[in-house]
Amino acid sequence: MAELSSLAELGTVAATQQPAAPVHVQKLDKQGRAYATGKRKDAIARVWVKPGSGKIIVNDKEFAAYFARPVLQMILNQPIVASNRVGQFDIIATVKGGGLSGQAGAVRHGISKALTYYEPALRGVLKKGGFLTRDSRTVERKKYGKAKARRSFQFSKR
Repeated sequence: MAELSSLAELGTVAATQQPAAPVHVQKLDKQGRAYATGKRKDAIARVWVKPGSGKIIVNDKEFAAYFARPVLQMILNQPIVASNRVGQFDIIATVKGGGLSGQAGAVRHGISKALTYYEPALRGVLKKGGFLTRDSRTVERKKYGKAKARRSFQFSKR
């Protein structure tokens, strides 16, 4: 009987000692900025977020000049709008590799991660919006005997 009661006690002790959910803390550098790396396709973006007037600078240019298409500008602003932080943070990003669309996605991913490092309370909103997930889709490689990844050469009957 004593063994059964001790087993029951062990069960309750094990139930109360569940691993706690990870606590996300603020991660800032010496200048008070949050840093994150964003990736998409072949593009890699390094992003710094600090409190400011809402300027977004990409590769030493205003983001509207670097990403001329309105769709790409909208992609960059999505995490800021979703978290209701428009005009509160200055964002500096350097991005290389890939094309403009991949670079815009990489900067968006980096902004989202940096915002969560600066303000961990925003993590739920940004995760629900899907901004913290790295879009893992990349270009499929070309196969031998094919014109492209899947396209065959034109068939000739004669």
